Amino acid sequence: MKKPPPSSLITIIFITLFIFSLLPSSHALGSATTIAVTDNPATVCGIITSQSTQRIDCYRQGKVIPVSPNVSFSSISGGRTFFCGLRSGNFSLHCWDTSSSFQSKRLYVSDSVLLENLAVGDSQVCATVVGVGTVRCWRTNYGFEPTGSVQFASISSGSNFSCGIVKNGSQVRCWGEKVVAQRLQNEFRNISMLSIVAGGSHVCGLNSTGFLVCKGSNEFGQLDVPKSEAFEFADLALGDQHSCAIRRLNGSVVCWGGKGKFSVNFIQGVSFELIVSGSNFICGLLTANFSVICWGPGWSNANENGSVLPLPRILPGPCVQSSCSQCGLYPDSQSLCSTSTHICKPNTCVTQITNPPSLKPPMQPPPPPLSPPRSSRSKTLTRGLLVFAIVGSVGCFIGICTIVYCLWSGVCFGKKKVHNSVQPTVTRGSSNSSSGSASSIKSAIMRQGSRIMRRQRSGPSSTKHQESAEEFSLSELIAATNNFAFENKIGAGSFGVVYRGKLVDGRDVAIKRGETSLKVKKFQEKESAFESELAFLSRLHHKHLVRLVGFCDEKDERLLVYEYMKNGSLHSHLHDKNNVEKSSNVLNSWKMRIKIALDAARGIEYLHNYAVPSIIHRDIKSSNILLDSTWTARVSDFGLSLMSPESDTNYKPTKTAGTVGYIDPEYYGLNVLTAKSDVYGLGVVLLELLTGKRAIFRHSENGGNPLSLVDFAVPAILAGELVKILDSRVGSPSESNESEAVELMAYTAIHCVNLEGKDRPTMADIVANLERAFVICDAGSNHEIETISSVTITVVSD
Repeated sequence: MKKPPPSSLITIIFITLFIFSLLPSSHALGSATTIAVTDNPATVCGIITSQSTQRIDCYRQGKVIPVSPNVSFSSISGGRTFFCGLRSGNFSLHCWDTSSSFQSKRLYVSDSVLLENLAVGDSQVCATVVGVGTVRCWRTNYGFEPTGSVQFASISSGSNFSCGIVKNGSQVRCWGEKVVAQRLQNEFRNISMLSIVAGGSHVCGLNSTGFLVCKGSNEFGQLDVPKSEAFEFADLALGDQHSCAIRRLNGSVVCWGGKGKFSVNFIQGVSFELIVSGSNFICGLLTANFSVICWGPGWSNANENGSVLPLPRILPGPCVQSSCSQCGLYPDSQSLCSTSTHICKPNTCVTQITNPPSLKPPMQPPPPPLSPPRSSRSKTLTRGLLVFAIVGSVGCFIGICTIVYCLWSGVCFGKKKVHNSVQPTVTRGSSNSSSGSASSIKSAIMRQGSRIMRRQRSGPSSTKHQESAEEFSLSELIAATNNFAFENKIGAGSFGVVYRGKLVDGRDVAIKRGETSLKVKKFQEKESAFESELAFLSRLHHKHLVRLVGFCDEKDERLLVYEYMKNGSLHSHLHDKNNVEKSSNVLNSWKMRIKIALDAARGIEYLHNYAVPSIIHRDIKSSNILLDSTWTARVSDFGLSLMSPESDTNYKPTKTAGTVGYIDPEYYGLNVLTAKSDVYGLGVVLLELLTGKRAIFRHSENGGNPLSLVDFAVPAILAGELVKILDSRVGSPSESNESEAVELMAYTAIHCVNLEGKDRPTMADIVANLERAFVICDAGSNHEIETISSVTITVVSD
């Protein structure tokens, strides 16, 4: 084969490096973690925090037992009567018998073939080879294992069987006790899985769309998964007759099966970092203090049901040396590990996900991989030197850029950063209006032409008027949040956890705390979300955008301080169980829902048409629309936002980002980002307001397959069956003018979610139609109404 020119080789190298940078780490929900339990007798073991070595301590029958050898372990996993642990560095595997004297037995050691994804079942011990994915098993009492050619991304072990997710396909393969393994493999045959966890005779996990799926035996209801949204759960633990999961948003645990004996009262409202399960009991690591609590009918001492075990603090995750590039570092992870290692956040960080598989449209198959030419040893050496030179050059370039930035920003000399902003210049013009009647919805949606409404909705503008974000000290924000107490946690954003706080001057604020210990992250990664929100919000001033109060950049801590939104998010009022059951009266009117939609649209319109340069939010969803004390809606979370190019050409970012159910299919499929991507997200929010359903939901009352809200609502609206899908909490519109307003909002929504951006309205069009809908709803059917809209929304019928 002809040797490719140097430019082609460079291209191949960079493409290869880019592909490898996108691959997820091998950690999965089914892998070993930092807590292990065994059944006979009931024993709990954990890897201890903040020690010179990450040693293991165990609790059994009222006693804490230090485990030998006193060396560092990265992960542990338990079976019926024994548990095993991987040494830090992954070169050695040890096991201990908890039914006797905890005598250590080394099961495996190798400096060249390292192990990961440890999974212990009843009696079998399995792990995968680092970098290869092939499975090795020990102590097996059954007849077969997966062939050496099968490569697994993760594995999990149950009662005399094990299952794993195959690389390059995400299919499930099982081995071990033949009947159970074959049944499970057949039931998962056509399902692409992101993670799996094995129980006694069943397996649960997240499928490629982020929904919980369970297969196997359902004798005790252990497959009756609760209703949930995509990526709602972050961790799973399965026993013989039960299943439990942790909700990612608040850390609460929900259990099903096991005749209801695992849904105990004292875990309600308690936040957990991780959970593990024995055959008939479960233990969890508390977020508040990293202590362990256990419950269930099989827990050895009934008097301790609900009590905290006397173990030292346990690590919330393995201490590793990887870059944690996918989800970032766990807060204070370096102090918890007390070495040069740190803890990565779990790979289920998908409030904002990258390239969501559930929305990927059919694409042309990629071209076949380029095969490197055969070469002699000298040619190989030449290429190696070329690669070394390229990587070295890139490293030098990044280093120079870092130094330039350091000198330019003044950070190197201890200067504090104050982000000043100038109110964007707004071109004003008269807005001609025409009068019209509200007798028919069609008269409002059939007029041709689109008009930019040139008016500033947040008051007068001035290029001389400057605003600056206050700079707070870390001690001020620690005091404001009571040292970031768990009870002050109110949510999470694009780069950290959000806490409620009260400043010394009495102001209520929301404080978003970024990840700590960021030194191991790439320069660009550690700056992106924090700098994005700070840069955008410090220059944006609009009554429908959440206002930035200030920031803190001290001791590797990065915090943003916002005005406090008393009434929370739109998502919580529409979908959270407590709010749904209480049936909030404020949002249960069509006038109020149209008003909230209009507020949000005005905020987004400001970003698109009046910010200089214009801004694309990239993550419009109901959880990013917050409500202040007067129920005015405001757009929040600019961590994924990008500035639009000054020309009309489409901007192509390197990574598609957004949230499942809201992301623009055109943006995801073609990686073409325009302002119309925000229009699609707002269209989904409008459908949420109309139907009261989540962006992705299960249509059947008893579960069923997940369904996109767009696929559910658009056909019904086009068929003239809008009234059948309206939120029952608000009910059918009571008057003709209200019905007309709701119908206008519905037709606006379905055109926002057109597959192609060119077929969607602009934000000015949307604001105009929602303004008209609000006026119609408020005015009454017999009054003359000013026609605000000049947009055409053509309804296409088959």
